[in-house]
Amino acid sequence: MAENTKITAQARDRAGKGVARALRREGRVPAVVYGDKKSPDLISLGYNEVMQLWNKGSFMSNLLDLDIDGKSQRVLPRDVQLDPVRDFVIHVDFLRLGKGATIAVEVPVHFTNEEESPGIKRGGVLNIVRHDVELNCPAESIPSSIEVDLTGVDIGDSIHISSVTLPAGVTPTITDRDFTIATLAAPAALVSDEAAAGEGEEEGEEAATEETTEGDGDK
Repeated sequence: MAENTKITAQARDRAGKGVARALRREGRVPAVVYGDKKSPDLISLGYNEVMQLWNKGSFMSNLLDLDIDGKSQRVLPRDVQLDPVRDFVIHVDFLRLGKGATIAVEVPVHFTNEEESPGIKRGGVLNIVRHDVELNCPAESIPSSIEVDLTGVDIGDSIHISSVTLPAGVTPTITDRDFTIATLAAPAALVSDEAAAGEGEEEGEEAATEETTEGDGDK
């Protein structure tokens, strides 16, 4: 499960572009906390602390214990604004999570046991259809990732969500179909060999047909 990370914030009493620019000059990131039927909290965070979490790559599925001037709130990042030129975080929206809350979260997919896949041993290519899967998760038990076991997977096989073991209480947000996560395709060399073999068989059949036809004509 995703670990709860502690992060310290400071309350701010004003919003607006001017305030946001001033905070950024001070090395802080403006943010807002909303949800759980409570009034929004305007806050700011340390830039270095935010970027360290952002660069880990799982920021949007990482539960945070947000300490706002000594008062802790459990939150989940829901929207991040990046500088369009320099690609660093300039604003964050956090969702406040109440007790027993369920939340839809994009969870990364990890593939395991590639060495146990006969298709990969034969040179098969793993085509990943979904690098992340959106799941409905209890706020207290958001998985850090879901694992897809490639044991026994052969060329031509497809891996669907139904074949993945999800943690208790976790379900896909897509419920109307058994969607594909990945497929194992034949390598280009194997496809070429099979195509060439097929053409050879067709040519052989055509030659045999011509010989038969010519033989019939001599009778």
